[in-house]
Amino acid sequence: MTESASSPLHRRMTSMEWGLLFGLSIVWGGSFFFNGIAIRELPPLVIVCARMCLAATILNVVVVVSGHRLPLTRQTVPAFFGMGLLNNVIPFTLIVWGQSHITSGLAAILNATTPLFSVILAHLLTRDEKMTGRRLAGVIAGITGVAVMVGPSFFSGIGNNGLSQLACLAAAVSYGFANVFGRRFKALGVPPLATACGQVTASSCVLIPLMLVFAQPWTLPMPGAATIGAIVGAATLSTALAYVVFFRILSTAGATNLSLVTLLVPISALLLGTVFLGEIIEPRQILGIALIALGLAAIDGRLLDWVGSAKAV
Repeated sequence: MTESASSPLHRRMTSMEWGLLFGLSIVWGGSFFFNGIAIRELPPLVIVCARMCLAATILNVVVVVSGHRLPLTRQTVPAFFGMGLLNNVIPFTLIVWGQSHITSGLAAILNATTPLFSVILAHLLTRDEKMTGRRLAGVIAGITGVAVMVGPSFFSGIGNNGLSQLACLAAAVSYGFANVFGRRFKALGVPPLATACGQVTASSCVLIPLMLVFAQPWTLPMPGAATIGAIVGAATLSTALAYVVFFRILSTAGATNLSLVTLLVPISALLLGTVFLGEIIEPRQILGIALIALGLAAIDGRLLDWVGSAKAV
């Protein structure tokens, strides 16, 4: 799986890439909300399959309308299926199942370990994204910040439903592999829109037979409007739109930088709750945001370099 980019990756993300990353954290943060609604009436495999199939339909229509074609070659088709398994089928199923047994706060913490696995895997499997002490320290600070934001509910959940926690951790590992694996699409010359469409379509092809065999959706009662709306929201915003942005960032900023989105998701959820639900920000959440910001600054490096230069002067 070792990859080398066809052109150098940005060691430090541009302002545009940071903006896209924060936007991605908002639409992906909504997926936890959508999953929490849908899991009340539907089994995990049905939710994930419906989400993928609807997103694939949307993206295929967008590709056709935009005048493009999905590149189907001996190199791209296996890559689409590999990415679909690592980035959708495996982690989505594990997370949705895990969320049915553990708190969303604990699930968020476990999901936030994705950058840690991405740093390690990128170091082992790539030539141009090697681990540094500063980058590793920044990731650990960010994960600590997420834990502080979630608060006591995280610590009270440790030790219970161990399989569900392992499932969410396994999903984070799968995401780490996907972040590295997805770098190859730039080398293959596949644009972000086509990459998003191809991997979601491949995921649908894998999930449909699995759902029919193991979930047997025809035996389930018709879900309510809230569940249907949650699946539509997850498919359009948290999948179709999100993956176009995802592969746009990955093509220029690399696997490690892209994985930082999981540290931003809790902040986005907090800000959305404050603006739209009137929730009050607590002191521990401010401390958590500060730790996450410190971790991101350490990974980015520019602020620390500026401080070092100022001291030298």
